[in-house]
This record gives sequence, C-alpha cells and structure tokens, in this order.
Amino acid sequence: MSILKDKNILLGITAGIAAYKSASLVRLFIKAGANVKVVMTPASKDFITPLTLSTLSKNPVHSSFVDDENDDAVWNNHVELGLWADVFIIAPATANTMAKMANGVCDNILLATYLSAKCPVYFAPAMDLDMYKHESTKSSFDKLISYGNKMIPAGKGELASGLIGEGRMAEPEDIVSFIEKDILNQLPLRGKTILITAGPTYEAIDPVRFIGNHSSGKMGFEIANAAANLGAKVILVTGPTHQTTKHSLIDVKPVVSAQEMYDEVHQHFKNVDVAILSAAVADYRPKTVASQKIKKKESTFSIELEKTKDILKSLGEVKQNQFLVGFALETNNELENAKGKLQSKNLDLIVLNSLQDKGAGFGVSTNKVTFITSSNEVIENELKSKAEVAKDLMQQILKQLDA
Repeated sequence: MSILKDKNILLGITAGIAAYKSASLVRLFIKAGANVKVVMTPASKDFITPLTLSTLSKNPVHSSFVDDENDDAVWNNHVELGLWADVFIIAPATANTMAKMANGVCDNILLATYLSAKCPVYFAPAMDLDMYKHESTKSSFDKLISYGNKMIPAGKGELASGLIGEGRMAEPEDIVSFIEKDILNQLPLRGKTILITAGPTYEAIDPVRFIGNHSSGKMGFEIANAAANLGAKVILVTGPTHQTTKHSLIDVKPVVSAQEMYDEVHQHFKNVDVAILSAAVADYRPKTVASQKIKKKESTFSIELEKTKDILKSLGEVKQNQFLVGFALETNNELENAKGKLQSKNLDLIVLNSLQDKGAGFGVSTNKVTFITSSNEVIENELKSKAEVAKDLMQQILKQLDA
C-alpha cells in the first residue's frame, strides 16, 4: 500500500504539450489509493480535455471560477480546493505559470488555488531546452523553492521542438515516486522499526480442536497501519485472523500458537526500536496434544493445562533500548491491575481497556482505552474507532520517545 493511500491530491495542469501525461498521472494516484481532484488553466484544455480527467479522477474538473454551462452559474471555490488538498502537484508546470506563481500573479483558478493552498506544493517543469535554460526561468525555480515549494526536476530527452536536452517533464511514475519518497522522508518514524503482535493464538487439543479466544486482530492491524503511515518499518506477528493489510512497509509474520509467537517475536526483538504487544495470547495450553481426533465417548472430558510463556514479560527482562508497550484487558480492578503489569513486566507504556466499557473489547470496530506511562501518568481516552485509537497510541509513543 502506498503512503499516498487516502491522501487528497490536487493536480494542477498548465498549457504544455506534456499535459497528455496528466491522464497517466491521475491513474497512478488513483491506483495508489489517493483521492484526486484536477484544476486546469483555461489554455491547458487545448492539450487534454476536462472530460478525460474527470472520468479518470471521478471528480469534476475546474478550469474557471464559474461554471455557467447550464445558465445557473456555480462558483468554484478555490479556497476550499486549496484547503482540501493534502498534496498539490502542478504537472506540467510551464514557464508562464511558474513565473506567475513566483511573482504572485493571480489570473486564473489554478493560480488562485496555489495562493490559497496550505499543503506541500510540488511542481514539475516542462518546456523546451532554451526556455528551461533561460535566466528568468532559473529565477522562477529559485523563488518557488525559496517559498517552500518542491521542484521535481525535468528529465533529458527529445523535446517537442526536436531538440535534445533538459526540459522534458518527469515521467508520471517518477513523479509519484518522488512525492512518495519525499513524504516518507519527513515522517517522524522514518528509519524506525516497530514490532507489533496481533490477533489470538490457537492452542491445539488434537488435530481439529483448539483453545482460543474471540480476538479479531483488528486493533493490532490498525496499530500496524498507523505506525507504517508514520514511516516506520513494521514487523507484524499475527495469530489466526481474517484481517489483511497491503501496506508496503508492513511485513506480516503469521503464527498459530503462543510458542510460535514467542519464537517469532524473540527472533526480531533485538533489532527493533519499539515493540507493541497487542495480541491476545493464550495463558494456558493443553499439556498433551492428541495425535488423532479425540472421539466423543464419555459424558465428561478433562484437559490438563499448563502455562504458556509470558511473551511480554520475557521481552521486559531482556530489553535494552527498546520502547516496550503492553496491553491489559481487564474486567475488575482495572487500573490497579494494569499498573501492576506495567511495573512487573518492565514496560514503558501500557494500554488498558475494559470489557466493562460498552463498545470496547473483541469483535467490535471501536475501543475505549487508558494509557498509563512508566511515570504513572494516567491518560483516559473517549470511545473511538480502533483506527483513531491506533493513531492516539502512536502519538503517545512519539511524545514519550521525544521526552
């Protein structure tokens, strides 16, 4: 999954022959999971039609301040467009438009939107060789970069004039890659590796039966996505679950039993910066596992159980510089029990949730948690979606890491 997933991307198109590449650019952004809107200069419609871009983006395309085709004038609010965008990319960016951007000229909806945008702005120059090398164009580059805009350098190749040299707009794939890398490099967890456990464990009774619990794994997967969206490389060790993720920064390690999860976690722990153990690991397992399916003969049946290894505690015993986070699902004396686990297992943070809270626990899309830090700070949170809880957790971890 691309870092652009669910991002609002505003694509600005100006009047250059490279505008034909904009259709491919829209498709690549959509493929990456982004929401795309397009704003055009009036003259750019001579190179590519709004209909093509509207069809690909699944959104109306704006090229003027007012749409009056049906005698009912509709104002296209450039301020709303600028505020909607998480990323604004102008491709192609002609010499004319860049000069206007550099000097605050505002004579079309694209330029008005640029001046209203609060998000990062990228521009991909496209023009002929002599125009690209001209001192006035270089001055526009310098000014735009000094304003905080980010230039995607033009490539070398055959130009519309037949000349060979710089000025060819970067290819759509390279533009997408440039933006993805730039966003990743600015994320607070870039360069960090986070180990996360999720889901239940299944402890075999015989080849067809097991002891398990109702954990869906959703909370752990949401935490993995939240961490990856902040730039972390994530190792996700998960028990049996229907949850899936396609995020490019998440490496899923499926396991079944508590022992398998213990082994997998310890294999990676020494190389991670943060470990978040949100899995609902079985506390007990059958002491003896039958090699054949147990037949139903007697009216009662007993299974002797033995304790599984305490994965969280074992990590607390060997941790060095890792930031260790545990989860505590409690039904009584919640705060007292959670604080006890925080200390006894040598944690930096524990996440408490109670089955007494409506909307929290297994099999639901919401959760209500309390964060307890190693300094005994108690931070209560409202009932939220598990995705929002995951984001809150990552912000709390960042806060403690920066302290």
